[in-house]
Amino acid sequence: MQGMDAAQLEKLVTTRMPYGKYQGRVIADLPGNYLNWMAREGFGRSPLGRLLALMHEIDHNGLRPMLAPLRREPPTD
Repeated sequence: MQGMDAAQLEKLVTTRMPYGKYQGRVIADLPGNYLNWMAREGFGRSPLGRLLALMHEIDHNGLRPMLAPLRREPPTD
């Protein structure tokens, strides 16, 4: 996971998806199947695209639990 640092992990639990089916949901709470779809479509090079790519890697490798200590609010289902 190239470029992963504490600030990026913090953004995963605080940044909300700005558009689409999951608009308003924290990026760390996006479902794996949606992240997989985004990966197939291409994340892009924007800051949001990089966060989505990082979250995809975390989800794909079963590492979502490492984000729990960073949360300020409970996850959404």
